[in-house]
Amino acid sequence: MSHDEGHLMSTSEKLVRMANQIAAFFQSKPREEGIAGVAEHINKFWEPRMRRQLFEMLDNGGEGFNELVVAASARIKRPAAPEAMGFGADAGGVVLGGKGPGAGELNAGIAASQK
Repeated sequence: MSHDEGHLMSTSEKLVRMANQIAAFFQSKPREEGIAGVAEHINKFWEPRMRRQLFEMLDNGGEGFNELVVAASARIKRPAAPEAMGFGADAGGVVLGGKGPGAGELNAGIAASQK
């Protein structure tokens, strides 16, 4: 049995823990290098939904985050909201990975070739 058997860690708590572990690694570096290191690591290795949740938490006060994480947030890529990426009811029939105008292709060549 684990030492925290009675405590199921929430996704938010895990995210704070992971971000703070990254910050702890870079804490011994000069401040600017530490900030850049935290931001670079999160940009490289965290998927958009993790970064989206990070920003939701920071926007709501950022409780529990190491100060280095908060400082690095200005350099972390903020992902678009799911609605802005074409998910949901207003997606307009866009199929991810598909072809056609929704995927950035033009219909002009198709229409001309069908004449």
